[in-house]
Amino acid sequence: MDYYQKFQMSPFAERVLHGNNKICPGPGSQRALLTCAESLRQITFETSRASMAALETILIWCALLGLCIGYYLVPYLITYSALQDIPAASRIAAVSNLWLAFQARRVRRSAAVHAAHQRLGPIVRIAPNHISIASTAAVHPVYGHGNGLLKSDFYDAFVSFEPGLFSTRDRAEHTRKRRMVSHTFSTKALAGFEQYIQQNLAVFVRQWNLKADNANGQFAKVDALAWCNYLAFDMIGDLAFGQPFGMLEKGKDIAELQLEPNGPISHAPAVYLLDKRGELNALLGCAPALIPYAKWIPDPFFYKGLSGRLGVNAIGTARVTERLQRGTKSDRIDLLARLMEGKDELGNSLGRNELISEALTQMVAGSDTTANSLCAVIYWTLKSPGVLQKLQKELDAVIANHDCAPTFSQVKDVKYLRAVINEGLRMHSTNSIGLAREVPPGPGLEILGHHFPAGTVLSVPTYSIHHSKEVWGDDADCFRPERWECLTGDQRTCFIPFSHGPRACSGRNVAEMEMVLITAIMFSRYDFELYQHQWKLRDGFLNKPVECQIGFKKRYR
Repeated sequence: MDYYQKFQMSPFAERVLHGNNKICPGPGSQRALLTCAESLRQITFETSRASMAALETILIWCALLGLCIGYYLVPYLITYSALQDIPAASRIAAVSNLWLAFQARRVRRSAAVHAAHQRLGPIVRIAPNHISIASTAAVHPVYGHGNGLLKSDFYDAFVSFEPGLFSTRDRAEHTRKRRMVSHTFSTKALAGFEQYIQQNLAVFVRQWNLKADNANGQFAKVDALAWCNYLAFDMIGDLAFGQPFGMLEKGKDIAELQLEPNGPISHAPAVYLLDKRGELNALLGCAPALIPYAKWIPDPFFYKGLSGRLGVNAIGTARVTERLQRGTKSDRIDLLARLMEGKDELGNSLGRNELISEALTQMVAGSDTTANSLCAVIYWTLKSPGVLQKLQKELDAVIANHDCAPTFSQVKDVKYLRAVINEGLRMHSTNSIGLAREVPPGPGLEILGHHFPAGTVLSVPTYSIHHSKEVWGDDADCFRPERWECLTGDQRTCFIPFSHGPRACSGRNVAEMEMVLITAIMFSRYDFELYQHQWKLRDGFLNKPVECQIGFKKRYR
């Protein structure tokens, strides 16, 4: 029986053919019925095809969901079974890295991890195989010399052209790179850098004096964060590449970039690009499997972050290209010149891409961290009653002539100045997240009575141990420079603003020199008012203030 015969025998056909108990006469009625039957057949076929397509889609999504569940659940039940007794930050964090990635997407990772530690104690599971340990007992085992722990795949997100000193995970490669770079920050090299720091400070003072003069004795209003960024970027531009970016002179965030090694030069906001790059890298580091697919994720966060990556790489390329074209004819020895001089044990120099990668590391580490830390020192000094006045009194005692910039040797031993800077670094750890390390093959590691097998990722959350009441006392959340007059052993161990051990910041001495000179000049020359008594932070790879509104005027005419 064919389709048409079935249709003619159906109740619907009966109603059409025998409406009012009368058969519709004529061949026209038969043709109409056949046309109707054909239409119904087509509708049935299309409906069936749509249903099959929908079913296939559902099955595909079910399969993908099953793979995702299996991907996380199997390791959870088998590989990570030794960690199941450790409380997790959330149920999702126990079986997936999505919780940590989500906190990074919200730019509040360190705050979320800190809150988890306050609820659950010093050992918290923040991903299936990632344990955060907020304890003095973990600092040396996780970061110290001779422990054998390796950087985790978190750092894959920070690779630009190729792994650099900061992002390489291979121990032998890191040793090679560190040998080639270490002379860059030697005591002899450090002494030669001060003149370039002073030159940029002179531009900074000139610009601020103009603003103060234009305010006619009132407080000149500025965003301190913006000017800290301009100063830090120009300093690292001068130190690393032999020429500042020109942000201080222009009073705005702008830098040259080059998208291709031999391409045209254009301009872009370097600070903004660096911010977005850091936020994206912090997220991708939590979920490295997303790195190849980031450009297809329909979220502006990823688009801005990828644009930031491209822009920062282009800025580094433009600077290195320009510096290489100048060659080594100049007597001036900057960081890039020292990188070009570096040799490994076989006498090989850094290749071009490797040179750009290391130059980017210097640029990022020497600008963003200094600017954020300096801004924090300004904010907390102005927010805390009596601190500014005490600091100015001590600086006045060692700076006889305020028309001349103090030298590093003049102010480096001012104890209260150092205490203010250190307390600022403690209160606002510019790198607040725990830097991830992986337990190497072997017997594993034991901390606080817990055994962590090979392959476990461990971290010590900087913000949490810098604000631990067990270490710093009940006033751990208060800015009190006087605490640095007498530190306990645990406090010395827990103070890690530049990290700790063989992978600690190689440019720490340069950063400290910059912080000491900038802070001494600013607070000795100007009086301040704080217009922003609460500030907002965005926690990417670095914990960054959004703004810091202040007023300043000259102390001396």
